[in-house]
Amino acid sequence: MQSTRESTNASSVDGTDREDDQKQQSLKERGELPQHVACIMDGNGRWAQRRERARFEGHHEGVTSVREVAEACAEIGVQYLTLYTFSTENWERPDQEVNALMELLVHTVEEEQATLMENDIRLQTIGDLSRLPSACQEALERTKASTADNQRMSLNLALSYSGRSEIVQAVQAIARQVKTGQLQPDEIDDSVIDGHLDTAGMPDPDLLIRTGGEYRLSNFLLWQCAYTELFITDQYWPDFRRDQLYEAIRSFQDRERRFGRVQSSTYEDCEEDPATNT
Repeated sequence: MQSTRESTNASSVDGTDREDDQKQQSLKERGELPQHVACIMDGNGRWAQRRERARFEGHHEGVTSVREVAEACAEIGVQYLTLYTFSTENWERPDQEVNALMELLVHTVEEEQATLMENDIRLQTIGDLSRLPSACQEALERTKASTADNQRMSLNLALSYSGRSEIVQAVQAIARQVKTGQLQPDEIDDSVIDGHLDTAGMPDPDLLIRTGGEYRLSNFLLWQCAYTELFITDQYWPDFRRDQLYEAIRSFQDRERRFGRVQSSTYEDCEEDPATNT
């Protein structure tokens, strides 16, 4: 992930950095920051088609957005960033596009390894990596191993991922434990299921960002997003950069997260007897 700040024209980088630092500081002072941000990076192909360019050019441009968003999240203190990189349904796309995406994945993971180390970012993956070409698996494993001790932020790539398949596999694993007597049925609770998901050990996403204007989860983190705040924008992923991320976080900060509960003061106000209210 070559720093997006480093790639900015040298004549303007100082001013750009200062302005961005001010925006980040304002966010930190404004309210609570999400600990875990998840992104459905939709619209790469449509972004390219609107410019009468090949769909794959949209995927290339989308990598720049990944760099900006990952870098900005790490800088402001987000602990986990999970990107929906390739779904199980994406295997149904034309072979030419799938092969190009796999090549882009290998190139990007190898190219960004040094910068992940410099920024103290740990690379992790969720999903069925066994379906990926061997070159992709090897590149991912090398980078995951080299960044395993990094602490600043975890960058999680959801690859060949399906939320439903993840839940099915968790249920199967729990059923096997029940069958062998390792676990009793009445011992199964949220924490047991959490521990059998690909995201075991991670907090649930606080904020889910979806670009491209579609209003659906698309089989992404179905269990984990039970109380996640959603931010949906019509912008395509290649147009989603630092400023758009900050807008999403401001929207998150403006919301009252009750998790199904009602604040006691609100309840007491509703129950107050009007006759005694003087």
